[in-house]
Amino acid sequence: MVVGAFPIAKLLYLGVRQLSKPVANRIKAGARRSEFFKNYICLPPAQAYHWIEMRTKMRIMGFRGSTIKPLNEEAAAELGAELLGEAIVFIIGGGCMVLEYSRQATNSRRKEEELAQTINSLQTQLGELALATETLDAQIREV
Repeated sequence: MVVGAFPIAKLLYLGVRQLSKPVANRIKAGARRSEFFKNYICLPPAQAYHWIEMRTKMRIMGFRGSTIKPLNEEAAAELGAELLGEAIVFIIGGGCMVLEYSRQATNSRRKEEELAQTINSLQTQLGELALATETLDAQIREV
């Protein structure tokens, strides 16, 4: 009994995706502790996200010109860390999808090349058999 090849690439991708969440959690914890990371990496995206979210909600409710207060530093740091963690998981998942797609495309291309090579081989053999048939027909007519 022949068993198909073990999908080691899929297993590795699954492992990477499973490890991405704890890695993202560790990065979030580090972002909460580091002042530089908090002030320059977490706070600006969090404030922008808050501004866009509140602006959208206000427009939906019909308030056009109202000002939006920024988040306090602690809430913004928490939101920024969450956004960073989600972005990391999303990027790792997207990277896994791209790698899987490229692997499948490579396999598909290889199968198409093998099929084209088989077709060319069969066409060559068909031509040789046609030539052999013509030669035998000519010999039969001579006899």
